[in-house]
Parts: sequence; structure tokens; C-alpha cells
Amino acid sequence: MSINNQTPPARRLFLRRIGEVSSVTMALPGLIGSAAAVSSSAGTTDAPEVGSTAHSAYLSLSPLEGASVEALVNVMCPADALTPNGTSCGLHLYIDRQMAGAWGRGDQLYRHGPWRPGKPQHGYQSPLTPEQYVKAGLAAFAHVVQVRTGQALEQLGPSRLDSLLQELADGRLDGAAEYALAAWFNDAFYPLFVQACFADPMYGGNRDKAHWRAIGYPGLPAFHGRDVVQFRGRPYPGAAAPKSIEDFS
Repeated sequence: MSINNQTPPARRLFLRRIGEVSSVTMALPGLIGSAAAVSSSAGTTDAPEVGSTAHSAYLSLSPLEGASVEALVNVMCPADALTPNGTSCGLHLYIDRQMAGAWGRGDQLYRHGPWRPGKPQHGYQSPLTPEQYVKAGLAAFAHVVQVRTGQALEQLGPSRLDSLLQELADGRLDGAAEYALAAWFNDAFYPLFVQACFADPMYGGNRDKAHWRAIGYPGLPAFHGRDVVQFRGRPYPGAAAPKSIEDFS
């Protein structure tokens, strides 16, 4: 993400899309089946930093899934002048907690079938819960990475993983996995990543309000109507110290 008109680093391109996504609207996967197991291989000197949080802290993710998610959020949100990297911002924890909660269980979804092919406008239609769907896509992508590179997803260097993520988002890996990986990423994992960046820090992500500070969002309390008029087109002084729900607890 850039605060001027200069071209941002390639790995920041994921954050440039944030304005295009407002919620998790998961599309029907092209193939629903068991996720392929991912084997580990020797490490690499260009491996991204993972394991920033003890795996015992995860509520939904297994240690292997957690390592994969950490690698993905660190590439999608690398450390720069605006924010720390994804794990330092707690983005992996937000994703884990959402999958472990009511959303991940599919509490608000009709899940009694029949499961027939539908159109995108029909919404999410799958016998899998959102948690199961996210994990199945994560395993399918990790399997493609293993086959393509001979390395586990979390062992790839940032530039190589970023390149594969670009192919994933563009749909160029769907055939390799026999799975609608682009739909999985664009309609499920990427929206979770966006929410992790900008949700209130009490939910695990956006630690220290890093992304709020990056965009100049003042947080709570929500009575900035007059400020919007007074500071239109100018930085709002209160954005330097945004307030979260926990600040009023």
C-alpha cells in the first residue's frame, strides 16, 4: 500500500485491493473433496519468518495450517514504513479465531442441502462449514506449492510465494489442483485477511491499531460527523492515537 502515487512493492499489491472487499462472501468451490496432505521438505535460507505465535494459542488451526497462514499473511502484509508484517499485526490470530467461532461453524448458514451447482449470486452453497472450506482450500494450495516447488508452503521465500499467490488470485492454479482455488482465495481467504487488517484489535488482528494508523482512521468513539466536515481533505489529528473497543472497557 502506498501513500502517494508511486508504484508500491509487488507484495503490497494485495493491500491495494482492500477497498474492493467489504465482507466474506464465499463462492461455491469448483470441487469439494478431501484435502491433500502436504509433506515437509528441507528448509531454505530465503524462508519467511513464521512461528511468531506458539501453536498452542491456535483455536482452530493445526500447527501445519498455522505455519501456512503465517507465511501467507507475512507475504500479503510485509513489514514496511506503514505497518509491521502480518504475524506481528496478529492477522493469523484473527483468521484462526474467526474460524473457531460462530462464523467458522456456519451458524448463520442454511446447511441442509441439496447441494446442487449454483451461480455466484446464489451465495455460498456447500456441505462444508466456512472453517472446513478455508482449511480445504489452504491444504489444496499447499499441495500445489509442494508439487510445483518441492518445498512446503511455509518454507518458500517471500518473492516465490508472492508469485504463486498472484497466479492463485488470477485463477491460473485452478487446473493444477482440480479445485476452484481462485474462488477460495478471492471470496474467502482474502476477505478474512482484509478483516484481520482493519477489525478492532480486540478480535486478534490489527495489533496496536497498526492499519488504522496507516490509513488515518481514528477508531471509536463513532461521533466524527463534524470532524468529517472540518477536516475534509486534511489529516485528522485524532487519527494519530485511534481508540479501540478495549480502550473503553
